[in-house]
Amino acid sequence: MFKLARFLKPYWWQVIILLLAVALQTWFTLQLPAMMADIVNNGISKSDYTYIWQTGAKMLLYSVFIVIGAISSSFFSAKVGAGFSKDLRTAIFSKVLTFSTSDLEKFSTASLITRTTNDINQVQQAFIMIFSMLLRAPMMCIVAIVQAFATAPTMTWIIALGVVLFIFFAIIILSAAMPKFKLFQKLLDKITLLTRENLTGLKVIRAFNNEELEKKKFTEVNNELTRTIISVTKLLGLASPLTTLILNEICLLCIWVGISYLSANIAYLGNMMAFMQYATHVVFSFLVLTIVLFSIPRANISANRINEVFRTKPKIHWPKVTKGKPSKIPSVVFKNVKFSYSSSAEENVLENISFEAKVGETTAIVGSTGSGKSTIINLLMRFYDTTEGEIFVDGINIKDYAKKDLFSKIGYVPQQGFLFSGTIDSNINFGNAKSSPENTKSAAKISQSEEFINKMSDKYKSRIARGGSNVSGGQKQRLSIARAIAKNPEIYAFDDSFSALDMKTDAKLRQELAKNSKNAVTVIVAQRISTIKNAENIIVLNQGKIVGKGTHYQLLKNCKVYREIVKSQLQDTEYEKELAHARS
Repeated sequence: MFKLARFLKPYWWQVIILLLAVALQTWFTLQLPAMMADIVNNGISKSDYTYIWQTGAKMLLYSVFIVIGAISSSFFSAKVGAGFSKDLRTAIFSKVLTFSTSDLEKFSTASLITRTTNDINQVQQAFIMIFSMLLRAPMMCIVAIVQAFATAPTMTWIIALGVVLFIFFAIIILSAAMPKFKLFQKLLDKITLLTRENLTGLKVIRAFNNEELEKKKFTEVNNELTRTIISVTKLLGLASPLTTLILNEICLLCIWVGISYLSANIAYLGNMMAFMQYATHVVFSFLVLTIVLFSIPRANISANRINEVFRTKPKIHWPKVTKGKPSKIPSVVFKNVKFSYSSSAEENVLENISFEAKVGETTAIVGSTGSGKSTIINLLMRFYDTTEGEIFVDGINIKDYAKKDLFSKIGYVPQQGFLFSGTIDSNINFGNAKSSPENTKSAAKISQSEEFINKMSDKYKSRIARGGSNVSGGQKQRLSIARAIAKNPEIYAFDDSFSALDMKTDAKLRQELAKNSKNAVTVIVAQRISTIKNAENIIVLNQGKIVGKGTHYQLLKNCKVYREIVKSQLQDTEYEKELAHARS
């Protein structure tokens, strides 16, 4: 946990003020019992009212200092805690942004959310307790024991007895609670996962009438989490009554033992009262230490989960500066590329992939499901690194590109169109902050989004809900395409991005895109033959290998796999016409 203390460095002077405020509050608190004893022994017993008023005024002044210390410690605790958690959340978020897709697969999304929220809160609370209590408790304990010994040395065994009993019960409770803290964090991850999964897949759950099944899964985990919370709460709940019992027994012992001294010296009454308060402070100090001891192991579990994120080294390393000078003519070249998602996999997902995508041409990639089409786009975007072989963009190996330089060249559209909460304008210009209104409208027009945007009340300023939930699938996909077009990239990478569009819209969009991408490289992964029929270069994949290259009619004539794909999408008469045209 203390590895995360580095995030407290910007707040070191506030931590010092916090510690001084705690010390001030503690010191003046411990002076009050002795002053009260003086009032009883030297004021009341001697009827010296002047001494009583003077000492009382002094106690009132000390109380003011105690209040100032308490307010200061609370204020700076909140300030340090809020700043610490803010910086830690930012650091985790920034770290996660450096992860490649394979790095993210190590953690579930639900787990990362829990680590960024609940786990950070646990660590924050632990540090605040350490600063506000860990200094106060030992200081109060030591000074109270010294003062108690000076006040009534013959009664100090009572404090020792109370401390031994308290430590005994604290060890038992802590030993029973610790394993449950670890289980609690795992179950919290699971609850977050199920909640996110059910909210995201609500339509599918309803469509298959599986609400009861999902409710049962959630209830089982929720009940287990509840049982764990109840169990931990019961164990920790024992600390308060046990402490009260020990404190009450100490007070009774103090009175019982003190009475025997009062018969010999009535002035001992003040000492006995002061001793009782010192004894209470000592036991209270151990209670505070126990609370901190409870929080540290639990926070340590959370800290280990946070440090696990920080310790994860991204598998993909980006140079700070691009090595070499890119060619002025855009191009994409795959050279003997092999790829496997796991080093232990028996077979590669891609095997000896070699092709060149040239400027002004459309390079289409087709194949059956699982043939590795999307993997090629993922490798081009460097979401993964090749197992073997090289990929060149504008004549430079993509591993030699700085991240910003590579991604500035590519306009990427994923399979599932994703929109961010904001406006239509902010989503289209997500990759081009300097985009002009004319460029935005042009991108919308090319992507066939202009028609439905103009029908909206606020047009380009219309609000988009999180994930684009307030627009249709086709509209979401068109806006995702517009986002790539507005970037004015050198390379377009479409990962089966036209499947959500109807045939008419698909044809218009490709026609407009072709006019505006003459100086760019276009790589399209597609399922529909109509989408890639006019591509200058079509690459056919089968089980991760290239089994055909060429134009539509060349492949119809020479590639069996391509013919099967075409045949599966066309009626027999249409297929025969296409085949006859290819052979003529």
